[in-house]
Amino acid sequence: MNVILCEDVDNLGLMGEQVNVKPGYARNFLLPRRLAVVADSASAKQIEHEMRIIKKREERRRVELQEVAKGMAELKVEFTARAGEDGKLFGSITTLHIAQQLKEMGYEVNRKKIKLSEPIKSLGDHEVELLLGAGVGAKVTIAVTAEELQKEEESQEDFHEAHEDAESMAEALDSQEKAAARAAAKAKAKEAAEAGEPAADADAPEEEPIPEPIVKSQEGDEADAEKPAAE
Repeated sequence: MNVILCEDVDNLGLMGEQVNVKPGYARNFLLPRRLAVVADSASAKQIEHEMRIIKKREERRRVELQEVAKGMAELKVEFTARAGEDGKLFGSITTLHIAQQLKEMGYEVNRKKIKLSEPIKSLGDHEVELLLGAGVGAKVTIAVTAEELQKEEESQEDFHEAHEDAESMAEALDSQEKAAARAAAKAKAKEAAEAGEPAADADAPEEEPIPEPIVKSQEGDEADAEKPAAE
């Protein structure tokens, strides 16, 4: 079926072009969405009338998009990313990232209309072409810079401060535990004193008992010497 496109259709053609498509595709997709009009069933005058309308609309759209392209001529889309010393990014920047960034800047561009042969994986400036429609294109600069080292330094400082705080807390807990142990020992000594038992010094370390030396008495030696030898 021959149809005349009323809008740009991806992988099919531009607005105003006459193309041949399958009848099902035309009836179920193009015609209900007013993306095309049937060319075969219409008279030549009707086709010419439709073409004039389409061309006027296309021309107005082209003028509008040319103004948009002029405004984007010096546009720089900036990204910051983590990168190694060789300038290679740890990740990559895709057409989806570019489309989202452009939207935040006030430009609505379909990611499929961003001509990028492969994702951006290095620092620096990268020129990218945008297909705005009606045969109008624009080129923008994608500027990729490394994340500031200051953020990493601040993160390291925060880590060291947290580590020092943890050590101070551990020391404080250790001191509290020692003080509690001394208090418990003093209380036990007090109870022992009240009960008439000798109290141990709570602050003094426990002394290990010293073993007594074994001394053989001289009397025993003399007695052994006086014993007559067995006959």
